[in-house]
Amino acid sequence: MIIFDLACVHDHTFEGWFASQAAFESQLEDGLISCPHCGSAEVRRVPSAVHLAKPANTPLVAQATPADPKTGLLDAFRRLMSTIVANSEDVGREFAEEARKIHYLEAPARSIRGEASVEEFEALREEGIEILLLPTIKKENLN
Repeated sequence: MIIFDLACVHDHTFEGWFASQAAFESQLEDGLISCPHCGSAEVRRVPSAVHLAKPANTPLVAQATPADPKTGLLDAFRRLMSTIVANSEDVGREFAEEARKIHYLEAPARSIRGEASVEEFEALREEGIEILLLPTIKKENLN
């Protein structure tokens, strides 16, 4: 399964889930993809504000191994957070502004992370900007 961020000719943004790149292209060519907001079949892919890039030939998350049920989830969470940090740029308090720039193609598409208030988070979602809210956990609270 592959997920693409899409936009119609009227700049309504939405996402589409496809079996493959070829399935997306085939459905687009056949006019089977339309905007859920206005019904327009003039659809194009747009850069995703939330995209975790990974170095070539490197798995995004380490291969799962059997773990103690009590510590397995915590270890998996730690690995996930480490991977996100290693593969994204920290833009700090400028997150909302930078996410908008990337979404509106005013800045290069890249993986970013940072801080946003609840109001900024909601405003980004209302604009159709796909973002992922992750908890901030202090190291001493991980036990």
